[in-house]
Amino acid sequence: MKYRLLTTVAVLALCVFTVQAQSGRRHTLPEPAAPVPTPTPEPSPTPKNAEEKSELIFFIGADRNDSFATFPFTYYDAVVSGCANRLRMGSSADIDASNQSLSRGDAIKKAKTDTKTYVVLLMLKFDTMARSYDDMIVEFVVFAPGTAKVAVTGRSYMNANRAGPIIAQPRGSTSALYREQMLKLAGEDAGNRILKSLHLDVSIPKKP
Repeated sequence: MKYRLLTTVAVLALCVFTVQAQSGRRHTLPEPAAPVPTPTPEPSPTPKNAEEKSELIFFIGADRNDSFATFPFTYYDAVVSGCANRLRMGSSADIDASNQSLSRGDAIKKAKTDTKTYVVLLMLKFDTMARSYDDMIVEFVVFAPGTAKVAVTGRSYMNANRAGPIIAQPRGSTSALYREQMLKLAGEDAGNRILKSLHLDVSIPKKP
């Protein structure tokens, strides 16, 4: 009987000790998980639109109906091509070259109706005391956009000694192809002068 009583008391004491021990413990709660950041979509690249487009335009044409001289249309084409190429290479402007005849009146009208376009009028003339087609000159006039005021005017000459590629001249007589090449160089020279006068020249590459 004593043994059972002692056993019961021991069990009760053990239970009380266990309950007290558990009540004294601190229950450490786990820290809440950090929120997963929502990925922010990268902004779409802005498309290259009209904002990056050039604000300047050169419209180039030649008066092919000059009543004082008659030249092959290929000569006018060569001058317009040379001038257009130089303006395109030497500036960020957009180039619009016309293969139609452009009179002075038409050039002025176009310049007045467009606030972003410089109108370049090219004319072929014979030099003073000219003796042949080898004495042609290129006259150019640039009309300012919006007002059509003369912004630049000048002349370029056919000169085989000017800087540029060497063009072999046929023996005996000057061919039309040779003249076209020289007129193209004269057109390039006109383009150079226009860029410098308008302060638009930017690292114009030299030909080897």
